[in-house]
Amino acid sequence: MNKLTLAVIYLVTCSYFSNPIQSAEASGRHSSHVSKAHKSRHSSTAHHSSTASWYGPGFHGKRTANGERFNMYAMTAAHRTLPLSSYAEVTNLKNHRSVIVRINDRGPFHGRRAMDLSYAAAKQLGISGTGSVQIKPLGRNQS
Repeated sequence: MNKLTLAVIYLVTCSYFSNPIQSAEASGRHSSHVSKAHKSRHSSTAHHSSTASWYGPGFHGKRTANGERFNMYAMTAAHRTLPLSSYAEVTNLKNHRSVIVRINDRGPFHGRRAMDLSYAAAKQLGISGTGSVQIKPLGRNQS
């Protein structure tokens, strides 16, 4: 391979593995478009109401996205984008009950719901079908 080919491969690889949002935030020189996109992705689940449902007997004992077996009596939840094994505080907006759940699965994949709670978490929150909730991702220090 010649030097030009190696240089092109290097540039393509570097651009593929770099995160433009992260790089722009680190330098402090990002456009308002990038800023709004980044903020809306994280604040949409943290500050707005979302719809949650629960799942239980049909999935009990089956493998979750992180490889463990689903236990409908554990305080866990499925979420599309929150990191696996992270924690989130979920508050039922109707009765203001809150629980902390560990994200161990991906989903929900039905409708516009943001989260599928385990049976135990939904019961603690007083959700029997679907409910309006606020989802607040927790950092390592908060969980």
